[in-house]
Amino acid sequence: MADPQTDAGPVPGALLDLGRAHYRDAYDKQLEVLGQVQRDEAPDTLIVVEHPHVITLGRSRGAKENVLAAGDIEVVEIERGGDVTYHGPGQLVAYPIVKLRDGERDLHKFLRNLEQAMIDCLAGYELSAGRVEGKTGVWTGAAGHERKLASIGIACRKWVTFHGLALNVNTDLDYFHRINPCGFESAVMTSMHVELDKPTLDFAAVKTSLAAHLGQTLGRDFA
Repeated sequence: MADPQTDAGPVPGALLDLGRAHYRDAYDKQLEVLGQVQRDEAPDTLIVVEHPHVITLGRSRGAKENVLAAGDIEVVEIERGGDVTYHGPGQLVAYPIVKLRDGERDLHKFLRNLEQAMIDCLAGYELSAGRVEGKTGVWTGAAGHERKLASIGIACRKWVTFHGLALNVNTDLDYFHRINPCGFESAVMTSMHVELDKPTLDFAAVKTSLAAHLGQTLGRDFA
């Protein structure tokens, strides 16, 4: 859990649900909100969104080489950390745009808080998940046979975070075959609906749960 932010409780924030939005449109909205938060013109904001098919490349060396066969899917290079990943329908993406205060300026801790929020969210669905040492993200399965449920890649400007996480809810995992996701073989990827052996999950309910857990771990009230 995050350290308490104020004696009165969590730092006030906002929740912005973009529904389904193209990656570039959501990215433009991120930059707009980022500037507003930096200038104290807007509260810390959690953007939640579902993207149409897109492949994004982070700053890691070798990211381009991990695109195997993009086909008709757009490939976008961005400034977040991490390697290559896929976003698409059925995947819940969350971008916490948070001004890190005194005592919070530890990006490794911020990443662990994002992971913890997803772990707690998944526990509510009786899906056991956790971390794998040296591998950012959220995983499930026995040691040595872990499967990846969620990916994380952030950026930070003037101690305001942006970009964020992608949780596979009802994601069509076949699309990961077009890349080596985060440098791994595509077979490592899994989703909530696969692990729970359900045809589909209530996407809106998962979104509500994850937003609440992100608020708890980051010490924000994303109202």
